[in-house]
Amino acid sequence: MLAENYHSQIVSQIKENEFTHRAGRLTIHLAREFGFCYGVDRAVDYAYQTRQRFPDQRVFLTGEIIHNPHVNEKLRAMGVQFLSDAAGGAASPSALDGLTPDDVVILPAFGVTVAMLKELDRRGCTLVDTTCGSVLNVWKNVRRYTEGGYTSVIHGKVWHEETQATASQAVEYGGRYLVVFDDAETEIVCDFIRRGGDSDAFLTKFRNAVSPGFDADRDLQRIGLANQTTMLMSESLAMGDKLKEAMIDRWGRETIDYHYQAFDTICSATQDRQDAVVALLRERPIDLMIVIGGYNSSNTANLARICADAKPTFHVADPDCLVSSGEIRHRPIGSKIEVTSTGWLPREGLINVGLTSGASTPDNLVGAAVARLAAFCT
Repeated sequence: MLAENYHSQIVSQIKENEFTHRAGRLTIHLAREFGFCYGVDRAVDYAYQTRQRFPDQRVFLTGEIIHNPHVNEKLRAMGVQFLSDAAGGAASPSALDGLTPDDVVILPAFGVTVAMLKELDRRGCTLVDTTCGSVLNVWKNVRRYTEGGYTSVIHGKVWHEETQATASQAVEYGGRYLVVFDDAETEIVCDFIRRGGDSDAFLTKFRNAVSPGFDADRDLQRIGLANQTTMLMSESLAMGDKLKEAMIDRWGRETIDYHYQAFDTICSATQDRQDAVVALLRERPIDLMIVIGGYNSSNTANLARICADAKPTFHVADPDCLVSSGEIRHRPIGSKIEVTSTGWLPREGLINVGLTSGASTPDNLVGAAVARLAAFCT
């Protein structure tokens, strides 16, 4: 079923042809690492197996299995119910009220909070855990920070399911956390580490991104760096460097190991896709880039950000966004809304298009995008 739903013959052919496809005046250059990663492939595989294994029982997902609407709609069509649908977004405790021991609940690749896991266990549901191994590695290191008395500083999006689950690991083991999103927030944290300041103002700024009872004066004396696995590695490393330097300025280089730790929590699959698109832009004569993947997919959005720094880039949710050779629906970098642009594809002359997709995008969508592009240029 997975092969039937997500395999693409044309993508297989492109891989065999040095990741290049030519059609008329068009040349498509495909990144050498793209699409489904191991963790996503495993999660979707488990979800399909669960529906087959329990044909006569209700099967639920706490939320999206991955951030790809195409994949999630397939699961809905198979009769898998999403607890987050009733909650209007992320599943809340009230969304679990109707569950019984006869029900089966799939935990998504991002994982779930400790509180939700405990509640599901209390209700006696059969649980199928598809949490990605890279996410589990982050959790392991957050627990290590907690056991060592360090506050976990998590580079991530506080509203993202994975970051919420990671933060809950720190709280479960009696620790503290602070979620930091970008360079601007990093500078605020570093400034407080170096000079102290108004704790109330700090908590107001990070009010939704700290553990209960967080005390900036106390809890920023010893910190450990972790990250949401789909963030840009370069940004996570830069954040770590800045936090470490702030700690050195405050406490001295001789005691830095006591005040700052950083275990490797970078997801190799995420990094491989980022490295591949950088190599594509460097090695191929690209005129414009197309990045395919859900708009709420963090790793896809980061791929688009990398591309946009070098070439005109269009982040599209699916192949249907390639409306015609003159019209495209896409989400601009940094925007929250989809827009329609015209004149995006040159009407004459040779054209080199770079193509990649996020870790939650199956090959069949990439193949469909290739077919549309070819039709526009032949």
